[in-house]
Amino acid sequence: MLMRTDPFRELDRFAQQFFSSQTPGTWSRPTPMPMDAYRQGDQYVVAFDLPGVSPDAIDLDVERNVLTVKAERRPLETGEGVDLQVSERPLGVFSRQLFLGDTLDADMIEASYEAGVLTLKIPIAEQAKPRKIEIANIGGDRKQIDA
Repeated sequence: MLMRTDPFRELDRFAQQFFSSQTPGTWSRPTPMPMDAYRQGDQYVVAFDLPGVSPDAIDLDVERNVLTVKAERRPLETGEGVDLQVSERPLGVFSRQLFLGDTLDADMIEASYEAGVLTLKIPIAEQAKPRKIEIANIGGDRKQIDA
């Protein structure tokens, strides 16, 4: 089995993990969250990875065709006698903004949260869907133009 590695990408990933776990995002400077977006039929689907985030710690806002997703992952409550050995999961505030075009129906966005994945379904607006235009035949007589 061949495996292709890029040492610079691995170094970048390691540095990003190290610095993001050391400097958590704040409300004034949130950390971006990973996402996937794709079109499925007459809607766009956007999935955000938010493992370990409580659903009540997620905020969704739409203002002037800008969708803002904010979430906060808080540290685990460790009781007495608990000695944390490793803490690699990023903590703090995560945020992402999506600019929705006029072709999307921002009033009909559906959101669900399951297994640490926030999924948004954004339908395409009716006026943006392709449609056929029927041509009316007015005056069925053909006229010949003499030059």
